[in-house]
Amino acid sequence: MHTPHTATHPKPVALSERPDITSKQYPALDAQVRIAVSTAEAAFHLGRKPQTLRKWACFEDGPLRPVRINGRLAWPVAQIKQLLNTGDA
Repeated sequence: MHTPHTATHPKPVALSERPDITSKQYPALDAQVRIAVSTAEAAFHLGRKPQTLRKWACFEDGPLRPVRINGRLAWPVAQIKQLLNTGDA
């Protein structure tokens, strides 16, 4: 006769307590030494989801235009700073 397997399930943990799930922390834009940043980092600074920035790039209808480097999107730091200063994001 087969005995059912009784697995112990861990207690649920809040997302804020899980370092693997919380949002990444990026350096402040003023401390940024690169000319352009990734979509994920630009979205973090702008308070948007990365998919929103990808949509802006695809339809060319957003307030920023990315630079394409080897098929990847790079978002100019100067334009992000300017957009944040004007408050149009």
